Amino acid sequence: MTQVSHPVFNFSAGPAVLPKEVLQQAAAEMLDWHGSGMSVMEMSHRGPEFISIYEQAELDLRELLAVPANYRILFMQGGGLGQNAIVPLNLAGRAPQQPATVDFVQTGSWSSKSIKEARRYVNVNVAASSEANGFTAVPPQSEWKLTPGAAYLHVCTNETIDGVEFNFAPSVQGDVPVVADMSSHILSRRIDVSKYGVIFAGAQKNIGPAGLTLVIVRDDLLDAALPICPGVFNWRAVMEADSMLNTPPTYAIYIAGLVFAHLKKLGGVAEMERRNIEKARLLYAALDADDFYKNRVAPEYRSRMNVPFYLRDESLNDKFLAGAKARGLLQLKGHKSVGGMRASIYNAMPIEGVQALVDYLNEFAGR
Repeated sequence: MTQVSHPVFNFSAGPAVLPKEVLQQAAAEMLDWHGSGMSVMEMSHRGPEFISIYEQAELDLRELLAVPANYRILFMQGGGLGQNAIVPLNLAGRAPQQPATVDFVQTGSWSSKSIKEARRYVNVNVAASSEANGFTAVPPQSEWKLTPGAAYLHVCTNETIDGVEFNFAPSVQGDVPVVADMSSHILSRRIDVSKYGVIFAGAQKNIGPAGLTLVIVRDDLLDAALPICPGVFNWRAVMEADSMLNTPPTYAIYIAGLVFAHLKKLGGVAEMERRNIEKARLLYAALDADDFYKNRVAPEYRSRMNVPFYLRDESLNDKFLAGAKARGLLQLKGHKSVGGMRASIYNAMPIEGVQALVDYLNEFAGR
């Protein structure tokens, strides 16, 4: 029997799919970047070649997100999980009384991890939580019990595991800054950076390979670090060293820069948002067509990036995954903490991949 080959589509939540054009360019430049005789992997981070890569990446990201002039862009390491410690270490000093109090909105697995880590350094007030409802929505802002004079408010605006996405920018009273973990949906939709004091994001979802973490921080928040904050994680020190206080993740910055240039060529974040709305609508419509599949998130808070779903008969899970793999639909198994399935449809996932998944969903349910 002749084996039918299928195009491969990677639905991994991260490290995740990258644009084919970016991978092709990186492959072409692997041994010799722009006639330098060096691979980017071999370059000194202080040499003129890499400095030019870094500066262009920063400029392109600033343009893509319309980052205001009074914000700094830092290229760091440690991932989003690392920033769960780095953020309180850098901001808790704002509070006149120590230990500082920090407000959190708990909407899923990642904000829960943030809460757990922050408790090492600050008093945590869970201002609102959807845990009792199985993390299926963002609690209405009218119900948040915020702390007057809190050091900051922390939110995870897209929960990668639970598939819950904010559809609004949080507002606070006074000068309390909003800190947003945007790891799994940065650059997928338009945002007003000025509504946040700090935005951070691990790159391995929507930007590039694992190892790079982006931090966008307002100038007035650079001098609130606790004395115990390690120097290499101090935002002021990192900013003054142009993100080169230590050797940065150079190749990850290079790939991120290629992605930024690629997004600009396609039409920027507005075009990515249009495409992502189209992909998400297509996939959710297939899941909602009957009760064979179930997405548990309230429709108004469904993530455009991470789509968890469950089979009505979960004894069919292994059969579903085997059939998907045979059709080139990879990495659809849900996170171990919640089970089921999950399709991550980041910027680099083409609509053809989503359509292939929808076709398989319909075929499997029909069978």
